[in-house]
Amino acid sequence: MRYISHLLATTMVLSVTAIAPAQAYLDPGTGSIILQLILGGVAGVMVVMKLYWHRLLSFFGRGDSSSDADE
Repeated sequence: MRYISHLLATTMVLSVTAIAPAQAYLDPGTGSIILQLILGGVAGVMVVMKLYWHRLLSFFGRGDSSSDADE
């Protein structure tokens, strides 16, 4: 088992170090797509928090429980 883990680690190190540098070009549209992904993710998290706000508060013990509302 130890041999396999050493072989796997050696293979991973060699595969990362043997990669030739890429001659890549990132145009301005790429930055705008990345910004849209980040803003969309933030908006999605905010919508989910709004939908589950009461459950989140009750999970942390700060929300009103349904038994208190019944009394």
